[in-house]
Amino acid sequence: MYYPYFRGKQFELIAIRESANLIADSGFVPIIEPVRESLGGLEKALKALADVGAEAVVVVNPRHGDHRENGENIAGLLEQEYRGNDAISAGILLTSETNASRALSLTRNFSAAGTTLIHAGFTESRALSDQLASDATRFRNIFLEDQANRLYRRHFVGKPRVLVGDGFVQMKNADYPPVETFSDLHITYPEQGMDGYGDFLTVGDNYSEGGGPAYAVAIHLTFIDPDQDDAMFVYHFKSDTNDTPTDPAGKFAQALGKLVAKLDSGNSNLLETSAVLEFRDLHERGHFPGLGYVKKLSIKHHLETLAEFHSANSNG
Repeated sequence: MYYPYFRGKQFELIAIRESANLIADSGFVPIIEPVRESLGGLEKALKALADVGAEAVVVVNPRHGDHRENGENIAGLLEQEYRGNDAISAGILLTSETNASRALSLTRNFSAAGTTLIHAGFTESRALSDQLASDATRFRNIFLEDQANRLYRRHFVGKPRVLVGDGFVQMKNADYPPVETFSDLHITYPEQGMDGYGDFLTVGDNYSEGGGPAYAVAIHLTFIDPDQDDAMFVYHFKSDTNDTPTDPAGKFAQALGKLVAKLDSGNSNLLETSAVLEFRDLHERGHFPGLGYVKKLSIKHHLETLAEFHSANSNG
């Protein structure tokens, strides 16, 4: 149903690990593109998921980060630790730099049933579909919405298909509006002929090695608005001080104060998730846990919000 796409940075992997039970219970399938040379964090996240019976897709040929030139260590990890475990499977990234010959070679190397093809700018969809022929049914197809158009996708009709959109518009923290539209794919994916949907959480698809000094601090929290046909939106709670890269703790306190005021207004539509409760605790204690930790809470809140939405709809 829901396929959140993670780049495997430290706090994203910790968010996966801490959300393993929720991911398993909700039937979510995280896609993880490892970007750090060390695979220790990935191993811990995958173990946490496997221990509770959750699924995950691990990209064996990342587009970004330290494994961009060679993903053999990732493939080796899957072979050593998860051979025979259908829940932890390989994902093959098909980009604009991948030709049909290379794509076919990858599908032969990772031919186990349940392997995922991630269509991310690849241009030879007809050739690949024709070459795979009856073997195509063994692969799940995930399309990045802005990199695989409708004509492209129709070559894979009849096979499992998932559409991943990027609802998070990245910009300088100081430039974010107070609130903006995030996505409606959690509602509309069946109308687009898809078997599931995904997003890049509150991080976004654009990859960067890591932020420089924060001139402004922003806390991004998603919510679903029942008065807007259950569309998803995102709040950006920003600090007021944004002209120097100093005092991140003070800026976090400014942003957090706005978040708590919105929560207490009673009209935020924000779900009181475990992450929100932790934000409230940080506000009461006046504690700044670091910007990576704030990102982790934002990710966990997003996962919990969608889990609650689907749970309520399945029970309603």
